[in-house]
Amino acid sequence: MNQSDTFANHRLLLYYKGDISALILFAQHGNGSVCFPESLPALSSALEPEEFKPGKVSTHPAVLVNAINRLLQLDNDLLRVEPEFSEQIDAPGGIITVHMARFMLLDPPHKLMQSRDCRMRTLPELRGRPPAEMELLRRAYTKVM
Repeated sequence: MNQSDTFANHRLLLYYKGDISALILFAQHGNGSVCFPESLPALSSALEPEEFKPGKVSTHPAVLVNAINRLLQLDNDLLRVEPEFSEQIDAPGGIITVHMARFMLLDPPHKLMQSRDCRMRTLPELRGRPPAEMELLRRAYTKVM
């Protein structure tokens, strides 16, 4: 399965949470999106949980994390799937399921992500993203707090 197939109907949010400080940072592409490997299509909107549609065949989030590791050239033990997080986005091309993975590091991966044209941002620094991304971030933040 190639990368475009893997992520045709899936995206990942990547985040860091400090165990001591409780600092939460989300990875943001150079293009501004917080969805990996690419942003959500224009006109996407977050579905409410009662609107979620059951998938016929589901891609396990670990497959997505492995693909992101290859794409961003990250060590295989750097990201861990957040099993409790799965959100659905209504997009023009169909439902996109968004999962989340946590950086398993003591310190935020600022330099690592900068070397990949990405930044680690706090929630307030991400204001102004499209509504679907802001709703995803809100739900993600609520889940990890």
